Amino acid sequence: MTDEEALQQHIERTLLGGGRKYTRAEVAELAGVPPERSSALWRALGFATQDDDVAVFTDGDVRALRTTSELIRGGIVDPSIATATARMIGQHMSRLAESQVHMLRDVLAANPEIGADERQLIRLVEHLTPELEALQDYVWRRHLAAHSVRMLVTSDEDLEERRQVVGFADMVGFTTLTRRSSEAELVAVVDRFEALAADIVAENHGRIVKMLGDEVLFVADSPADAAEIALSLLDRAEKEDGVPSLRAGLAYGRVLSRFGDVYGSVVNIASRLTSVARPSTVLVDLEMAEALKEDAAYVLRSRRPVSVRGYTRLRSSALRRAGDESPSLAESAQRIAAEVLGLVEEEDEAPHVPLEPDDEETTPRRIGRRRRR
Repeated sequence: MTDEEALQQHIERTLLGGGRKYTRAEVAELAGVPPERSSALWRALGFATQDDDVAVFTDGDVRALRTTSELIRGGIVDPSIATATARMIGQHMSRLAESQVHMLRDVLAANPEIGADERQLIRLVEHLTPELEALQDYVWRRHLAAHSVRMLVTSDEDLEERRQVVGFADMVGFTTLTRRSSEAELVAVVDRFEALAADIVAENHGRIVKMLGDEVLFVADSPADAAEIALSLLDRAEKEDGVPSLRAGLAYGRVLSRFGDVYGSVVNIASRLTSVARPSTVLVDLEMAEALKEDAAYVLRSRRPVSVRGYTRLRSSALRRAGDESPSLAESAQRIAAEVLGLVEEEDEAPHVPLEPDDEETTPRRIGRRRRR
């Protein structure tokens, strides 16, 4: 065994709380779980299937599998969704772990003497692991408390399907930006956009469902809160150095929430509205416009119906704060100049060709990938 392999095993034992010593059959037997279920949960968590005779599992794996089995037997976790729950946890934790490893690599790059000394590197891992674990536990409990207050005390509402506002906001001309920028510059832009979105959504009582590179998907229970999120995102982006202009779409109605994600026609409509919105513009659907029409803080202007994928003659309104002026002649001229110079891609502005609703639009989810910009 080389020194590098020995170091890798030492770090792994530190992180896993012990060495690998059980085969797949052994860990299932110790946990009292059928081998088929343990294999399905293992794959759902995002780990590769292992051969039956390879000892890759630890005491921690036995405890986790036993806990899962006890939750199922106790009626806390429905067996039919146990694998889906494991998949959701695995996907989120994988992203979190990857980002933390990149953070540690940056620390080592800035302090090469630590990486060159095996003992210092081990001490760094041993010190940071419980600190990160405690921080994650704290954040999880805070979010658990926030969601519990809103949902567990509500007896007359379907917790999975309820009325919410779904919003998208994305950066205009991001594809052009990727062609003209270095990797470091793109990372800086995305980081600023994510920080901007996180601050504004949290300030206005919303929740970020996911960041999709150049786009944020968020939800809010209140139409007014969602309006503030979208308008504030656009306003702040114009003032934020290094962040392109944004455009946004909002739709209001019944939303299916499952494992932290959202699905349904409301999600599709919000996405389509974003795709046809002009830069620095918020488009809202009819339900959202109806909810805000009596609110003196906002002004709504009806737009011509457009045909987009899955929806013919989709109607919408442009949302502004009351008192905001319409774009000046100079701003309009700047906009035209930007289009001529290619700073805003033509495909960002063109509505989709008319399409009748297809089969994929009848399923309760946001289907596939959005077109590339």
